[in-house]
Amino acid sequence: MNKFNYTAISDDCVKCGKCKPVCTIFNINQDEATSPRGFIDLLGAYERDELELDQNAKDIFESCFLCTNCVEVCPNDLPTDMIIEQVRSDIAKKYGIAWYKRLFFFLLRHRKTMDMMSRMGWMFQTCALKLDKKKQSGLPRFSLPIVKKDRVLPFADMRSFLNKYPEKIFAKHKKVEENKKNKVAIFIGCMSNYTYTNTGDSLVKILKKLELDIMIPKKQLCCGAPAYFTGAFDTVDYLVKNNIEYFETWIDEVDAVIIPEATCSAMINQDWEHYLHDQPEWKERAAKISKKIFMATKWLDNNTDLKQLLANSKKTIDTTVTYHDPCHAKKMQGVWEEPRNLLKQNYVLTEMSDSNRCCGFGGVTMQTEKYEFSKAAGAPKAAMIRDTKAQVVSAECSACRMQITNSLHQADVDVQFKNPIELIAEALD
Repeated sequence: MNKFNYTAISDDCVKCGKCKPVCTIFNINQDEATSPRGFIDLLGAYERDELELDQNAKDIFESCFLCTNCVEVCPNDLPTDMIIEQVRSDIAKKYGIAWYKRLFFFLLRHRKTMDMMSRMGWMFQTCALKLDKKKQSGLPRFSLPIVKKDRVLPFADMRSFLNKYPEKIFAKHKKVEENKKNKVAIFIGCMSNYTYTNTGDSLVKILKKLELDIMIPKKQLCCGAPAYFTGAFDTVDYLVKNNIEYFETWIDEVDAVIIPEATCSAMINQDWEHYLHDQPEWKERAAKISKKIFMATKWLDNNTDLKQLLANSKKTIDTTVTYHDPCHAKKMQGVWEEPRNLLKQNYVLTEMSDSNRCCGFGGVTMQTEKYEFSKAAGAPKAAMIRDTKAQVVSAECSACRMQITNSLHQADVDVQFKNPIELIAEALD
């Protein structure tokens, strides 16, 4: 097994401890081994063959939420999240991957099969779930080994976003701007494609209002984030390289690829290159693509007159909104002002006490085998949202949406979650 160079990063850690107070898992269990500097020390020992990758080490390395709080505060900018992602590949090779994860990753690789399964899920989901269409969540009617009865989950929509629209949608009254193609592509992300489809519908509505040509690339696959955070690098390799080859056939035709998902955009913008660190040719191709990848609110705020359009409408919506900053948005991509700039044109915006605190989603393993950690991390976020007295909590991330919706349910807090793209589209109506 070829090990990543963990020792170099371990040697650069000065043990200052700034990472500990902000670490999501350390705040739950107060164990030095699962603090960022603990992870780094153990990984250095693992590379030097001083630590066996046994079940205890596996549990430690799988307890990280990959929230990047430690990276944000580290004086040496140590990539703790990246080295955790790397060791999870070693874990997957040694221990294998649970059958339900392998099935999920198979579906991510095969879009048509996923479409069929989603359609079947839509037809039969009411047998297993009590649906709350307002909150776009479902409460299980009975407990299963992985899914407990008291936990709310997203549910499948009748038709996926990618199957709902044509590949090209042309503006009726196209604005011609010099040196611009006036055409954007949408990368939708799996959860907005199959469950939270109103996010994509709302984005199409906004782009039409801005009189932009829209391209919806039909052969796009999952960005690879769920598999990457789990260590299933064979699936990551397949998804990343197939997407790169497909993107290269059309990306020069558009001004930007906009994504209403923090995790997907961060994966394509940064983690594709992290994954391809030892494949220079593919890394260069990924870097070229990343120049055109943007979170939706960032591109809309900086490259269109949407903010002015919202302000000119003089429409005031009597709904108080609080905004949660997804880890993959503010910390990884520096996106936090843009959604607020757009929302505050028409909504009352109130800040929670710590909008930057991780909501506790943490990836597939955290949501299944280590759900109790995820549940514990979500409780403080639900309390913060409750204290704002807001009617809506918003974040540009479907993973946060799934986690926060469940955390609010657990805390009996009656607040609805909406993507900022949905709220903006409502303001334009």
